[in-house]
Amino acid sequence: MSWGTELWDQFDNLEKHTQWGIDILEKYIKFVKERTEIELSYAKQLRNLSKKYQPKKNSKEEEEYKYTSCKAFISNLNEMNDYAGQHEVISENMASQIIVDLARYVQELKQERKSNFHDGRKAQQHIETCWKQLESSKRRFERDCKEADRAQQYFEKMDADINVTKADVEKARQQAQIRHQMAEDSKADYSSILQKFNHEQHEYYHTHIPNIFQKIQEMEERRIVRMGESMKTYAEVDRQVIPIIGKCLDGIVKAAESIDQKNDSQLVIEAYKSGFEPPGDIEFEDYTQPMKRTVSDNSLSNSRGEGKPDLKFGGKSKGKLWPFIKKNKGATPEDFSNLPPEQRRKKLQQKVDELNKEIQKEMDQRDAITKMKDVYLKNPQMGDPASLDHKLAEVSQNIEKLRVETQKFEAWLAEVEGRLPARSEQARRQSGLYDSQNPPTVNNCAQDRESSPDGSYTEEQSQESEMKVLATDFDDEFDDEEPLPAIGTCKALYTFEGQNEGTISVVEGETLYVIEEDKGDGWTRIRRNEDEEGYVPTSYVEVCLDKNAKDS
Repeated sequence: MSWGTELWDQFDNLEKHTQWGIDILEKYIKFVKERTEIELSYAKQLRNLSKKYQPKKNSKEEEEYKYTSCKAFISNLNEMNDYAGQHEVISENMASQIIVDLARYVQELKQERKSNFHDGRKAQQHIETCWKQLESSKRRFERDCKEADRAQQYFEKMDADINVTKADVEKARQQAQIRHQMAEDSKADYSSILQKFNHEQHEYYHTHIPNIFQKIQEMEERRIVRMGESMKTYAEVDRQVIPIIGKCLDGIVKAAESIDQKNDSQLVIEAYKSGFEPPGDIEFEDYTQPMKRTVSDNSLSNSRGEGKPDLKFGGKSKGKLWPFIKKNKGATPEDFSNLPPEQRRKKLQQKVDELNKEIQKEMDQRDAITKMKDVYLKNPQMGDPASLDHKLAEVSQNIEKLRVETQKFEAWLAEVEGRLPARSEQARRQSGLYDSQNPPTVNNCAQDRESSPDGSYTEEQSQESEMKVLATDFDDEFDDEEPLPAIGTCKALYTFEGQNEGTISVVEGETLYVIEEDKGDGWTRIRRNEDEEGYVPTSYVEVCLDKNAKDS
């Protein structure tokens, strides 16, 4: 099966077919190029999608991603980012292994095709020239033969005419001979050219054209093979990234399997546990005995004397004052006293850990400076050792400040966890609660701290002392400020015995004014009259805020 023998007369059709083959190859290149652009666009969109849902650094959203389900989601986003990278690899490999390679091959193919058909046209022109020469010699031979016949007929006519002179007859005879010789020469020339043409024609149809068409056939078959190989490469490029994409998907599955609902539930407890104990049972009030349901010192003292459970903020602790210290809306207190016990403990522990890390960092820096100073002492040409003294002193001073700060927070932490004995107001003031320049010395508090299960204060004596120390400051703050306007009313659902500083006693069914709503700590500030105001547990009252207060 050869184009040279089967398609010897289809030069023009072969020229069109090979051009069509090149067009198909260029179309395939364009297809792959558009595929690479799609892969790049898809990868970019996946990366943007992953970036869009990543938690913002140093934001509240980032803190929420401590839960295993959120961590799994982050892993999902990271795996999708890697997944996008594999689509970029597909685009790059297709561009380098298919597009660039085929584009170069198309140029070579066009050049080869042009050369082959140029040779074919050259052979065509040669055979056409030979044909024209044959036609010309044939016409000349035909013309000379006719001229010789006419000259012979004229001679015979002259020779038969008795009135013609002998000289004219001789002249006619010579002319006939000349024409006859010319016809013989033309015949010989025509015969020679005919033989040459037949040879050239045989060479053209049996040698030149078959060879040229064979080259064209081989060129076309190479194009077809090359296109098939490119299609295989196209599939292989995709196949190469399948294992990595599979790993990305496995990573997503592994992240999903790592979700621990129990652990997340525990994290919720750790995040929001206040450390308070729930209120005790409400005492049965016997209405068969005539009594006036008003708030009085007698009723309060009687209820206390009858062993009614104290509805206190920390359950066991009497001196829990944190909900009643005036809230600083501008900044958080340094000792986090505005937080519930358990949350305060966590914040203090976190602060201590941060300070310890800073201390370690400063100590590492001090060690590095000390080593550098030793090097300078041994090799003075490298630097002046005295130049490092100022820096060394500065780092040492920073370490000392951080240690003082750490001891202060460790003291607060130990108090929260109920590990310190009761101290007097003077000792408390010296401990750094009021003066950060003189922190207390706490022996092994970081190693020995151990909070109670409910996170509340466990030492009654310590809490009573704290209540006494802070009460004066608390009262001063309330005395100095203007009375707050009422923002609504509330109805007491249960009787509450306000035994701690800052609280107010209420009787079930009593209606009072709300002057400050619950800020998230579980306490609402209310007023009975101009002189009586304080905090009650939010769960003990039914609050009805004014419309204007809600809108504001």
